[in-house]
Amino acid sequence: MAAYGDRRMLSGMRVDIPHPRVAIDPDTGERYLPVPLRGTALLKTPTLNKGTAFSRREREEFDLVGMLPDHVSPIEEQLDRVANQIHYKVSDMDKNIYLNGLMDRNETLFYRFLIGNLEAMVPLIYTPTVATSCRHWSRIYRRARGVYVTPRDRGRIIDVLRCRPRAAKPIIVVTDNERILGIGDQGAGGMGIPIGKLALYAAAAGIHPTRCIPISLDVGTNNAELLADPLYVGYRQQRLRGEEYDDFIAEFVAAVQAVFPGALLHWEDFSNRTSFENLSLYRDSVLSFNDDIQGTAAMVVAGLMAATRHIGSKIADQRIVIVGAGSAGVGIRDQIATAMVDEGASRVDAEARIMTLDSRGLIVEGRPNLSRGKAQLALSLEAVKNWQIEDHPIGLLDVVRNARASVLIGVSGVPGVFTEEMIRRMALHAARPIIMPLSNPTSHAEVTPASAIEWTDGRAIVATGSPFPDVQYDDRVHRIGQANNVFIFPGIGLGVLTVGARRISDRMFLAGSKALAGAVTAEQVESGQLYPSISDVRATSAEVAKAVANQAVAEGLAAPVDNIEARIEEDMWYPEYLPYRAV
Repeated sequence: MAAYGDRRMLSGMRVDIPHPRVAIDPDTGERYLPVPLRGTALLKTPTLNKGTAFSRREREEFDLVGMLPDHVSPIEEQLDRVANQIHYKVSDMDKNIYLNGLMDRNETLFYRFLIGNLEAMVPLIYTPTVATSCRHWSRIYRRARGVYVTPRDRGRIIDVLRCRPRAAKPIIVVTDNERILGIGDQGAGGMGIPIGKLALYAAAAGIHPTRCIPISLDVGTNNAELLADPLYVGYRQQRLRGEEYDDFIAEFVAAVQAVFPGALLHWEDFSNRTSFENLSLYRDSVLSFNDDIQGTAAMVVAGLMAATRHIGSKIADQRIVIVGAGSAGVGIRDQIATAMVDEGASRVDAEARIMTLDSRGLIVEGRPNLSRGKAQLALSLEAVKNWQIEDHPIGLLDVVRNARASVLIGVSGVPGVFTEEMIRRMALHAARPIIMPLSNPTSHAEVTPASAIEWTDGRAIVATGSPFPDVQYDDRVHRIGQANNVFIFPGIGLGVLTVGARRISDRMFLAGSKALAGAVTAEQVESGQLYPSISDVRATSAEVAKAVANQAVAEGLAAPVDNIEARIEEDMWYPEYLPYRAV
């Protein structure tokens, strides 16, 4: 397993030092790592640093005597020390900074702690706390991590990427920082998203940290507050647009293919326009996907599968209203339609049961100034001709009432847009309303779970984008499942890389959704929980990876692999300290 990478320049030439892999002593059978570093260089390499866990033999062999306190701490003691230090951090942001600092010092310890405390730690290293981290990135910046590519690098992006040590079958998470969660353009601060996502790849799917490459395409920012901040660390120009931007992306993609052949390119938090354009241009030529469009959609479909299975129905029987026509909303609509077709519906009938709204109301045929993309989402005039409509354009309350909505999905970023009146209306004709306020961070949720459950007299099945506490209603505890993409994208990445898939199809995402829905127990859904507990994410990721890998092989997008399940288990890294031997 890859555990270390370094690159040095000798006489102007690139020299790659290969990643040491686990070796086995032929005489004793002991697993160990051959390590070429000594002294401070070893202590400053986070993939290899053990801190106080270096044994006395290793301290002698690697020139560490006197550089560490005397006591040799097993990893269990170090984990207790980390928990103690976390306890004394006051705010979630303080904890986020501490955890990122730990990752910069000792990756094995960081990931071991993360895996052992997923439910408490994921909200700190990713949503919702990562939004605050991105917003204040320039003021909390401590240490370089990841690759920043700017317009200054045009014509030499391939050389910039070559500064990153090579790794076998890497995963690249890239953002241009324009639409970070629900807080918009964060310029260079958007780097917090790729770093956080890749931490989840490592923790949830066992992708070794040396295979994880965070990249910020820092093409400028239109955030005036950032540009005026004397501490801002990013490219201090207005955003690159138009043909120059498109050429920049094309050069970047070509550089990725040249420097990291076989890499998975994960697009994250681009604007609505660039999200769809990049996905459309490159999904068939580069192993890639957009998590906002496809990952979120797969999560929603999995939740609907779990919910409808519980209530004895099908997705194709539902009347679905999606509030938000950005990248997430469009992806959700398309993937739900695909799931309905998989259940036996025609594509026309499936799309007629899904209504999508943007900030101007229902997207319907004939609405003035519809973009080409939104025109593809438009409900037919025939479908609304008998509606009793109070507002023009047609608003959300009219849609819920006339369509007799049974599923309400929010990806609008508008807090409180699901009002008491509309949810009570929904509950009049839906025995078990399925309500999914998915906008992040927590403050942007379309409705709180407590309100949704109260307004439906305890009948609603609720899933949210950010973590919410359980809800007590009428002597019953409703557990609120988090529709966190961490249940999907790590397994997608693990599955496609394990079998060497050439691209990722819609049916591979559908296979992942089915596997995720299958990981939710009947007892969990009965309590209102549509997704597994986050503490089970590694087992869930393995199931998603297996389903995706098998689907890739079935579609001819990957060569057959003997015993996919065993290969996936073998590919999943677990953070542990192995003995080191000097080389």
